[in-house]
Amino acid sequence: MPQVLEGIIASEKAGNKLLAVLIDPEKFIPSTAKEFLKKIPFLTTHIFIGGSTVIPEDLENCTKAIKAETSLPVILFPGDHRQISNKADALLFLSLLSGRNPDYLIEQQVRAVPLIRKTQLEVIPTAYLLIDGGKECAVERVSKTRPLSQNDISEIVDTALAGYYAGKKLIYLEAGSGALNPVSPEIISAVKEAVDLPLIVGGGIRTSEQLEEAYNAGADLVVIGTAFENGSFQCSENTAFKN
Repeated sequence: MPQVLEGIIASEKAGNKLLAVLIDPEKFIPSTAKEFLKKIPFLTTHIFIGGSTVIPEDLENCTKAIKAETSLPVILFPGDHRQISNKADALLFLSLLSGRNPDYLIEQQVRAVPLIRKTQLEVIPTAYLLIDGGKECAVERVSKTRPLSQNDISEIVDTALAGYYAGKKLIYLEAGSGALNPVSPEIISAVKEAVDLPLIVGGGIRTSEQLEEAYNAGADLVVIGTAFENGSFQCSENTAFKN
């Protein structure tokens, strides 16, 4: 049963906001999993695991360690077809729709299928849109694609709608790891108004104020990665989870 996706959809319908911490296995020490999870924001509802250049063994060890210490849903956020682990609960089956590199539109996905078929992972088709965050990010370098300009909201909306028409179940707007500028509230609002799917937003969110802005604009699930890794993210107890 697609329990993870159903949970996200139910939260969207109820107006309950979700927060995911993204773990990069290359920067994670499995033996520290218990202490790591004690430090995540108290509002956290999901754990994402993945990165653009992760070694499969590191992903497996990280996922196993995290899953052993938490009841939160653990979701794979793969950078390539090898980043598959049966220890997780679900997999974001990403298509990089913002780029035109066939390797990240369909070829990586096809190569992942033999690995996925050996697991019990819940597979969630996800439209992945890279938005310009003000600096070159790992996704841009690895995929050899250009992000969508934050000034061209109509192109971003059309790309998200293309994902919706193609049958994707989630829309993910990503400004990139360590982005100088998060996805703007105007973009989030425009995509949410146009596309009737749960909306994930990540990249460049460092403060409770930016988190609130994303939620208020229409984000259903916000992903925090770099800001949590370097200890700069601060989440106030007053941060709203329900509109």
